[in-house]
Amino acid sequence: MTPKRSIIPIFVPHLGCPHDCVFCNQRRISGESEPATAEKTVEIIEEALSFLPRDTDKTVAFYGGSFTAVEKEMQEELLGAVQPYILSGKIGDIRLSTRPDAIDEDVTARLKRFNVRTVELGIQSLDEEVLLLSKRGHTAQCAERAAKLVKEAGFELILQMMTGLPGDTPQKSVATARRFCELKPDGVRIYPTVVVKDTELFEMWRSGEYREHSVKEAVELGADLLDIFEKAGITVVRFGLNPTEDLSGGDAAGGAYHPALRELAENVRYLRAEKKLVSDSDRGKTLRFIVPRGRTSQAVGQKRANIEALKGEFGIKNAVFIESDEINNPCNIRREYV
Repeated sequence: MTPKRSIIPIFVPHLGCPHDCVFCNQRRISGESEPATAEKTVEIIEEALSFLPRDTDKTVAFYGGSFTAVEKEMQEELLGAVQPYILSGKIGDIRLSTRPDAIDEDVTARLKRFNVRTVELGIQSLDEEVLLLSKRGHTAQCAERAAKLVKEAGFELILQMMTGLPGDTPQKSVATARRFCELKPDGVRIYPTVVVKDTELFEMWRSGEYREHSVKEAVELGADLLDIFEKAGITVVRFGLNPTEDLSGGDAAGGAYHPALRELAENVRYLRAEKKLVSDSDRGKTLRFIVPRGRTSQAVGQKRANIEALKGEFGIKNAVFIESDEINNPCNIRREYV
């Protein structure tokens, strides 16, 4: 049996970022404002080790900033603080997030030396117009080159994309997802755009220059993207921003912010699958669907939304769901006739 993995997150808000992307306010997004130091890194690790189960593999994760864009000395200071824990076996490895234009052969060699296992690249889009309007400061070609360098160096590669950025369309997001698949990452994160206070995007939204990416739009598009990555055998590590007290308390002023965004997207996927198995001849019937183990809530939908949608469109009496271990793919579904 594979041991469980525990992530020890260390946030480095805006550390190393050479650009102010229109959507970004790392303090409000992560809930952190102080940059990481070696001392703080040790403090966080020690606290985590005091309560994490001993039988889990533990990874230190530097999130939030563009880690490899800071001075080499600071990178080595932070990475060096973790090394005694790796040598003692208390920590298994390190993962970090960074920008595509902060990756080259020297950087990958340094990360190897310090036992980094996973590199997450915040690419956000592979559409040149979207990158320009979002003030990302790098090109699609730069992003693809960085992804290939990370893979060639033997790291686990996670790619991050956003939907609903300025200039974006569902077609552009789908195209980015398909190009991600060609890069063969080990996983992806999808972040539908949230309008966060104290960002340029917030001012663009207030002035009417930017139309927000609604929750409904995000989950409909998200269902398409989840399908694409699932068919390619690529894990979607996360869909939607991690909820925080600050974001839920008002810092998320608009856009696709919802504490259960992934669940809503999965509801859409299941409803689409269910509709393919129903016809007008089922009017007045109670239908039985077979779904994978643990997926009943997604198939039913929040507040029975999927069942109500089937009632409204096809006039069915009701729908019941039976779980089965024989169905392995998350969104597979089968109709049982009685």
